[in-house]
Amino acid sequence: MRTWLKTYREIAQLTHEQVACAARISRSYYTNIENGNKTPSVLAAKSIAEVLNFSWSKFF
Repeated sequence: MRTWLKTYREIAQLTHEQVACAARISRSYYTNIENGNKTPSVLAAKSIAEVLNFSWSKFF
């Protein structure tokens, strides 16, 4: 599990659905990323990072 990603999401007070919608990805894809089951594409990483306000390179 990417606990750091969950922490950023909780600080922003957003649900999985809200992050996914703002990042223009599916909720299930976001959930799999947060749970550590999937590695995001660079485009998805950049979108999520923009929504949650951190450097996208943190994923890699």
